[in-house]
Amino acid sequence: MKKIKSVKNKKVAVFDIDGTIFRSSLLIEVTEALISEGLFPASAKKVYAKSFTAWLNRQDSYDKYIYDVIKAFEKNIKQVRRSDYMRVGRKVIAFHQNRVYRFTRDLVKDLQKRGYFLLAISHSPRELVELFAQGLGFDKVYGRVLLSDGHGKFTGRVEHEELISDKAKILKRAVAKEGLALRGSVGVGDSEGDITLLRSVDRPIAFNPNSKLYQEARRRGWEIVVERKDVVYKI
Repeated sequence: MKKIKSVKNKKVAVFDIDGTIFRSSLLIEVTEALISEGLFPASAKKVYAKSFTAWLNRQDSYDKYIYDVIKAFEKNIKQVRRSDYMRVGRKVIAFHQNRVYRFTRDLVKDLQKRGYFLLAISHSPRELVELFAQGLGFDKVYGRVLLSDGHGKFTGRVEHEELISDKAKILKRAVAKEGLALRGSVGVGDSEGDITLLRSVDRPIAFNPNSKLYQEARRRGWEIVVERKDVVYKI
């Protein structure tokens, strides 16, 4: 990430990435690419094929679909070389780098100009999040840390998985580590997994929220923003 001379007492803006800035999921796209490249077997797609169709037909949730993609990824990443994975990852980022939402893209630019420390927290693999976020000017990222053995191959295990599941804890850790200020902080999320994070900031924004986050945002009076085609709605 970019180097900053001093961040002490800087205001922080924290963003989810998948579905909030990126108009898809980095994990979905890299899983599909690893299958296309032959690094994952074609059968890996069967793990999430039914839940993908159910989500498309609005018969089940997007979360169920993502959960199945994670299962497919973690099952098949074992013994894949990190170098091969990064080669595919760079292709994925190069292809998708500009597929972002207008609202959050412009918000990132505005906050950057105003001197905010930009923090990205994602459940996608950290290497992918770093590649994607650095092109947008983020200062630091947190993501799933994939462990590898002494031969440069993934073990299939994730380091500190319990921490990455709690974005509020990660924000607290980053604020303490970097000496940032929560006063005036901004947070953007799109699902119920972001609720604890949004409770921790001064300006919480529910962007394209799912039902559970929408209900929470309405109850708490948070900003609710929806971007559809080329129109941005504030509810």
